[in-house]
Amino acid sequence: MEYMIRFSQVHETFRLAEITALAVVEGIELEVLSHSLSSPFCFVKVPSEEAGIRLVRRSILAKAIYEVWGNGSSYDDLFDNVRGVSQHLWPLYKNCSFKFSVDTFQGSRTNSEQRKLIERFDFLGFEGPIKMKGAEQEFCIAEEWPLRAAALGISEPHSIHLGRFLGASERDVVAKYDLKKRKYISTTSMDAELALITANITLAGPGKLFYDPFVGTGSFPVACAHFGALAFGSDIDGRSIRGKGKNNLRANFVQYGLTEQLGDTFVADLTNTPLRAARLFDGIVCDPPYGVREGLKVLGSRDPTKGKEIVFIDGKAYHTVEGYVPPKRPYSFLAMLDDILNFAALSLVDNGRLSFWMPTANDQDQEIQVPQHQCLELLSVCTQNFNKWSRRLITYRRIPDSEVSAAPIKEQRTKENGVSADDLNPFRKGYFQGFKSVST
Repeated sequence: MEYMIRFSQVHETFRLAEITALAVVEGIELEVLSHSLSSPFCFVKVPSEEAGIRLVRRSILAKAIYEVWGNGSSYDDLFDNVRGVSQHLWPLYKNCSFKFSVDTFQGSRTNSEQRKLIERFDFLGFEGPIKMKGAEQEFCIAEEWPLRAAALGISEPHSIHLGRFLGASERDVVAKYDLKKRKYISTTSMDAELALITANITLAGPGKLFYDPFVGTGSFPVACAHFGALAFGSDIDGRSIRGKGKNNLRANFVQYGLTEQLGDTFVADLTNTPLRAARLFDGIVCDPPYGVREGLKVLGSRDPTKGKEIVFIDGKAYHTVEGYVPPKRPYSFLAMLDDILNFAALSLVDNGRLSFWMPTANDQDQEIQVPQHQCLELLSVCTQNFNKWSRRLITYRRIPDSEVSAAPIKEQRTKENGVSADDLNPFRKGYFQGFKSVST
């Protein structure tokens, strides 16, 4: 049968990516029949009512799922369709307690109007008691109105749906993880809603190992841990992990009762990782630095002629001295993207997922292309717009080696041109130029 998912009308480009990922998590065969970014109502086919409930139960962007009892472009059309589609179901709920609600997207109805609409469905023949709280069955009349309908003098919705409520999502959990209530954050902490969506799209779940190589204050590990994954993280700046006093990354896990889901954190950068080269992780999630406030850096000397020999001072290895700060060198933004993909290809298990955030200009001439890798299948690109620039959540699947091209697997890496922060980072350069095209 057909089912209707009622989405929240936010982060519209993320909705299908999340719901299709949750179908993978739950092992559900999903067919999307109708979806539009301009509408919160998405129509799908799943094998059963129970599958529909499981599909949305941990969704962040969905609100609820309904069994479709009818659709129409007017109420007369809807009544005819309800009789044709769902009349065989009416006797099943004849004596159940029930309630009706009216959902008016981009429109409004007074209480009196809603009551009159509900009374028009008396042909369903329900004889059970009406209960506004704790009803056995809930039905929703969902109306879709044109934008600015009242100003245009439009008095009727352009489409109407009747659905029987099956189950709600986990959207309310966003308030629990709100950054305003979190003990330890920084200016770069990822919004809780987007972190949870990212964890869903990357298939975080019990028994899985997840890793964030730019962990910061731990927004992504917390989100992955919420869904049951064992979370690990690293950062080139240990101060972001350690915090100050009792305010640190671990304190966030303590706050949410997730300490058993925190694997470990350590100081490292992606190009000098201490992790062994092995297919370890089920998921890699991260929001790498954009290099706007300061240029990107990795561990290493600015002087390429210098070797990696250990430096001794007074007979003691300098890097073991308390307070030692390792040298850092400028780092190319595009090379960083390649390094993330190379690391994922080396570290993800078969069908494991990589999801990372990447900024780009909205101007096509300055747009940063989505990077590719022969071992990674691009699954989705979700976009959050900010006027002249946007950031994308890009998700890949690690292709099993047996399905990878027969050509030898090679690391890809963009050649670093220049030494300044702007030369190494086209996004940073465009950002400070206001993303204005510069003639050459």
